[in-house]
Amino acid sequence: MPKPEALKAAWVYVGPVADAGSTMAQDRGRKAVEAELGRQVQTSFVEKVPEGAGAVGVIRDLAAKGNQIIFATSSGYIEPMLKVAAEFPNVKFETAFGRQTTENLRSYEARHFEVAYLAGVIAGRMTRTNALGFVASVPIPEVLRSINAFTLGAQSVNPKVRTKVVWVNDWFDPPKESAAAQSLMNGGADVLLQSTQSTAVLQAAEANGKRAFGWNGDMSAYAPKAHLASCVVDWGPYYKKEIRQAIDGTWATGRTSVGIKEGQLAVVKIADAVPADIREQVEKLSAGLKSGTFAVYTGPVVDGAGKERLAAGAMADQDWLDKMDFFVKGVEGKPPAAPRTNLPATAGVSSK
Repeated sequence: MPKPEALKAAWVYVGPVADAGSTMAQDRGRKAVEAELGRQVQTSFVEKVPEGAGAVGVIRDLAAKGNQIIFATSSGYIEPMLKVAAEFPNVKFETAFGRQTTENLRSYEARHFEVAYLAGVIAGRMTRTNALGFVASVPIPEVLRSINAFTLGAQSVNPKVRTKVVWVNDWFDPPKESAAAQSLMNGGADVLLQSTQSTAVLQAAEANGKRAFGWNGDMSAYAPKAHLASCVVDWGPYYKKEIRQAIDGTWATGRTSVGIKEGQLAVVKIADAVPADIREQVEKLSAGLKSGTFAVYTGPVVDGAGKERLAAGAMADQDWLDKMDFFVKGVEGKPPAAPRTNLPATAGVSSK
């Protein structure tokens, strides 16, 4: 009896796989699938794919080549994925942070704001200027949640903290990220976090004698003097589950959110300079997030204009999180309504 053919699975990446951040983390998830499922699966990826309409051709080509499940790893791919999913009803599609679903398109995301909050707890104690900096990618709710959580975490240990934000309107652009970090430090920020993908922010902090965090991957080796901790994500468990379900026929549409509770987010490599009581607090908060006894967004939550956005004692649900369009009190300015800027149109293909 002939052996069943390997399931063909493909990933679409917004940045390069060597970014040391989000795309590398996604690709480690793909490699985890290969390592566990072996000959049952054949994987490939396309890196540096522009978000928006420019991705349609790439995704359509992957479907036409016989891939049975396609993961697009950024929210800017949702419209192209919806379009191609309608053209290929027998192919399974999944979009990170996409929200919309159809019969053959599901959505998945990580609760990055959880680790941003923990980073904020560290930053609130380590800052000397009470000014934090955040290099922000694109103005979507997922990014706003991390900016606000970083600030709330810092304020929980240091009420004097304020956060300055510079937007680069890209996920991966090291020169822009470095310039944004420099602008923040010139403005007095001495501890930085980011939602962008490269190591540029951390390295800029080291060059200026400031402190920063790794994001989406362990970046401690890139700027050991500046590194306070890294906020990491492990996509392996999620991707292995989805591929197994695609193989055994149990895959279904829907929406999944993963975080510390699921063991897929963590703050690692906390610097020796961080006081023991803060380390213990981070550990305690992590345990609370894992058990469900603590939630980052529990009211009262007040915006920069003093308006209550979440009542005292209330716990944010997914709908509330999805609609976040404000900065909490303590973040300077207001979120922009600017459209996202796509990455360069060059795309490189690799497969195994």
